[in-house]
Amino acid sequence: MRTGSEPSTARSVLRARLWLSVWGLIWAIVGTVAFLLAGRPGWAIACGVLWLIVTVDLSMVLRHIRQGPHYQPGPDIPPYQPPEHRL
Repeated sequence: MRTGSEPSTARSVLRARLWLSVWGLIWAIVGTVAFLLAGRPGWAIACGVLWLIVTVDLSMVLRHIRQGPHYQPGPDIPPYQPPEHRL
């Protein structure tokens, strides 16, 4: 439920996701290379798939950061009313 203070108190988690994705990307690359050199193709494929997933997540995070802030209702917009019937 909105309280009405969200636009002034909201914080984005995109920077944290960015750095976690960079950290995961580094480890996925290192893991892929290490398992290839160790002769473990199954683990290298697993790390390669993780590398792909982290790269997609990183690109989405960068896209959202580049988009900038989106519309937020101002203080003159009242909070939403809670639903009358909960299921």
